[in-house]
Amino acid sequence: MRKILFPIVSILVIASLVLTACAPAATPSGGEAAQPSGADTSGETYATVVEAGELVPPIVAQPCEGEACFCKDKTVTVIVNTAGEKGPISGPFYEVRDEFQAATGATLEIVEVPFAEHFPKLLTDLTTGTGQYDTSIAGAWWLGDLVGGDYILPLDDYYNDTSGKFPQWDIEDVQQGPRDLLTYDGKLYMVANDHDGQVMYYRSDLFADPAHQAAFKEQYGYDLRVPDTMQEFRDAAEYFDGKDLNGDGTPDDGLTMHLKVGGQGMFHFMSFAAPFVIGPDNPKLFWFDPETMEPLMDSPGHQRAMETLIDLIQFGPEAMMGWSLGESWDHFLRGQAALTFTWGDLGALAQQEGSAVKGKTGAAPMPGTTEYYDIVAGEWKQVDGVNKVGNTTGGSWAGVISRFSDAPDCTYFLLALMAHPAKSEVYAYRGWDGVDPGRFSHYLEPNGTNTIDGYLAAGWDAADAEAYTNAYFENFGAEMQFPYLRIPGTFEYWTALDIHLSEAATGQKNAAEALKATVDDFNAITDRLGRDMQREIYVKSLGLE
Repeated sequence: MRKILFPIVSILVIASLVLTACAPAATPSGGEAAQPSGADTSGETYATVVEAGELVPPIVAQPCEGEACFCKDKTVTVIVNTAGEKGPISGPFYEVRDEFQAATGATLEIVEVPFAEHFPKLLTDLTTGTGQYDTSIAGAWWLGDLVGGDYILPLDDYYNDTSGKFPQWDIEDVQQGPRDLLTYDGKLYMVANDHDGQVMYYRSDLFADPAHQAAFKEQYGYDLRVPDTMQEFRDAAEYFDGKDLNGDGTPDDGLTMHLKVGGQGMFHFMSFAAPFVIGPDNPKLFWFDPETMEPLMDSPGHQRAMETLIDLIQFGPEAMMGWSLGESWDHFLRGQAALTFTWGDLGALAQQEGSAVKGKTGAAPMPGTTEYYDIVAGEWKQVDGVNKVGNTTGGSWAGVISRFSDAPDCTYFLLALMAHPAKSEVYAYRGWDGVDPGRFSHYLEPNGTNTIDGYLAAGWDAADAEAYTNAYFENFGAEMQFPYLRIPGTFEYWTALDIHLSEAATGQKNAAEALKATVDDFNAITDRLGRDMQREIYVKSLGLE
């Protein structure tokens, strides 16, 4: 793919509004609603209800001696989002530092920066060829910029090395949905780490309560069940709204979301909107027309999705209009909401000390629809059963190696060490480290190779673990998957969507107006970056050639 150059200034301007799809960290053990050590508190909020705990991954790399210390006198520098030693994504680097240094002879430097500075700092380093950072734990949606600019190394040769020099991890262990995000244009560019995707969480104790079941059926005329459709999700949210859900004598909420600009609401809109647009006859077109790069965001399907999402706001707390991710998670973890949909972190956080919903947290794939708007045909189409769409929504944070690194082999050793199955299994058990499940070794039999004993030993409730792992296996394995955008400017496109979603949620615009404004912004970004170039990359990235 040819090298792509575009203005860094525009990225720096929008960086203050960028969005992250990783776990806010838990309160450090013994702390009182504290931020993780070294955490950026300028705008990101963290789940504070639960404690991180003491579960740690095993040591798998042996100390080197003599010539085996092939990285002696070298330094590997990783740039990662600010979070500290008990924080998401960065935390595991502190855990593995001594092991890595002893196994290679290298020195590991961990550079933490606020999320809003991560991509701009990395891109500045790459475009200038400075080589300050050997690796970044990057968002998967950055690959359009990083590969397009020829700024990062393909990793196939390292992965396929059979000399025994590097720790081994198995890309085939990663389920197909998240596995696809590790490669770009047929080459491996990321080492497996986090596997983001969104599912629905519900209070299993409430849905199983005979009194609620009877009252719900009387009110709605059908049995209370785990929502399979968006309409059932709405009915359940409406029913539970205003009831005391945690026994403290005060009314609680039917659902919880977070809708603050810069708080990742646009990611949630993607997962929610998917079955309104994607369907059997339209498996890939959600973002742009592949012939013209005209945005598709104001289609009737997108509009109905946004109207449906906005309608749900009435069943959550008023405060969530200004909430970031951690505040919404806290609300569920306190037992104050019956439903939500978000990343895998929440299911794991629910198992940690301080959670009021351990043993009460069910999980299932995102609800679907009974019809979708086929953009190509220009009409609504009914489906047999329920139209469900899996997703890999989020950052799926994983390591990439700078083309300007002077220690790429040492850097790959570090990333492969952290991808080792024995470590990944522990990362996936925990809620605070931001690493979500997506490997067959994370799932319970028969879906995968893990066992309930592992989850129980990690402090999980058995029923919660089964529902959680099943939900992610089904989500990532769904026949239809939401098309993940990985083209230059994705940062900007998604920020524009986030801003206009908030305008609709707060009543500043209706759904149609918000989506029209999104289309206008998308067109401006595309024109500035080059419509022909954007089209070429978009078509290739989705396999539409």
